[in-house]
Amino acid sequence: MSVQQTATTSFKVELLQAVHNFGPTSANTFKIALYTAAANIGPATTVYTTTGEVSSSGTGYTAGGNTLVINPSPTFGNNSAGVPTAYVSFNTTTWTNVTFTCRGALVYNATQGNKSVAVLDFGADKTVSNTTFQIVFPTPDANSAIVRIS
Repeated sequence: MSVQQTATTSFKVELLQAVHNFGPTSANTFKIALYTAAANIGPATTVYTTTGEVSSSGTGYTAGGNTLVINPSPTFGNNSAGVPTAYVSFNTTTWTNVTFTCRGALVYNATQGNKSVAVLDFGADKTVSNTTFQIVFPTPDANSAIVRIS
């Protein structure tokens, strides 16, 4: 099993099909679910799955994860190489009073049939015990935003 960090292949195709809408007037809801090292998520992941997801039994974690807040709305700028880059990111998301071990996460579009967007690999297991767990997204700019198209 593995967690492989990537924008999923299906997401790349679905962008060209106008499936995902990150705009400020969009009714699309993006979520993030947490996964254990036993999960098998990566480029071929097409939709949210409960297989390998952090247990919601007595841990304070709710299956399906948290709803994400888009920040900023889709915009563009030049990256450090001077290449025009469109980008979007999300605000920090927080789970409070939780106890679990996770290895990665899946960002997905709950409005569009739970279609996958990206897999995050934390690089190692992260364990929390009755405390707060946060995912802080990279700086929302043309060099670092979580979703970038150059």
